[in-house]
Amino acid sequence: MKKTMRAIGFKKALPIQSESSLFEFKTQIPAIQSRDLLVKIEAISVNPVDKFTRKAQVEELAEPKVIGYDAVGTVVKTGDDCSLFKPGDHVFYAGAYDRPGCDSEYQAVDERIVGHAPTKLTLAESAAMPLTSLTAWESLFEQMAIDYQDHKANAKKSILIINGGGGVGSIATQLAHLANLQVVTTAGNEKTKEWSKQQGADFVLDYHKDLVEQAHEIGFNDFDYILELTNLDQYWPIITKLIAPLGNVVSTTGSGKELDFSPLKSKMIRFGWEWMYFKSWFQRDMESQHQILEQVRQWLDEGKLTTTLTKTITPINAANLRKATELIETNHTLGKIVLTDW
Repeated sequence: MKKTMRAIGFKKALPIQSESSLFEFKTQIPAIQSRDLLVKIEAISVNPVDKFTRKAQVEELAEPKVIGYDAVGTVVKTGDDCSLFKPGDHVFYAGAYDRPGCDSEYQAVDERIVGHAPTKLTLAESAAMPLTSLTAWESLFEQMAIDYQDHKANAKKSILIINGGGGVGSIATQLAHLANLQVVTTAGNEKTKEWSKQQGADFVLDYHKDLVEQAHEIGFNDFDYILELTNLDQYWPIITKLIAPLGNVVSTTGSGKELDFSPLKSKMIRFGWEWMYFKSWFQRDMESQHQILEQVRQWLDEGKLTTTLTKTITPINAANLRKATELIETNHTLGKIVLTDW
């Protein structure tokens, strides 16, 4: 086996139009630890976290940093203590934030956060799914403690998903629909509204208009669950008005200022953050992500879930990764963008 590989990385934050913002370089194929898999990368997806990570790098790095957090590939080597996979297995995963990403020909990744890839999807269709599936699953079924098997109870419950057209919003809509919740999402144009309905939304609200008024007009005085996926500061006043007593609010976006929680105290609202990398970052309950991806893979193969892939770019190279990232930076993409084939 060769000792070096191609990778795509950056040294500092630059406009994505610059050829130096993401560039190709040669580096060593990574060594693996005892629970690691060495995976030959076949397809990758681009996520908003890629943009945020790159833009946060104000000081120039001595060596290029490789990011990328959605991959499909083939296991070529396993660590001494691996038990979940073997060489030749086809896998998909989102990886860890504190290790090099998947924008490279090979990647070392802990097997406990990896799943067997779907067998009935293309490479691109599979690569679109890991990060968003994990984020949506943990938000709904762990943070909000929704029992996806209790269809009878869930039929009486409602969820508002803010930004239903994005990657996480799309799969969260599918999962909430699969759990038999009444699903309401937000969108900003007819194309996004139609997309959200295709994912399983019962109603779609126009975020350019008064969301509280629109919710009331379609019969929802409040929502048992609210999943915020775009701008917590902007939507906080709306969330505090629309969350039901004993409701549950989860945000994936963080906040740039202090939030006023006082409107939620009398309602006894539960609030939580979702950060998909928590488990690998703190080495907590890591194998649950393997189990989630195994269930997602099964549902994808059974047709209970569908891929959120909307655009495929080939091959994987720096120019195409910049092109995909530029699309992500518009903040108006539907579903997921995937690059295939080195």
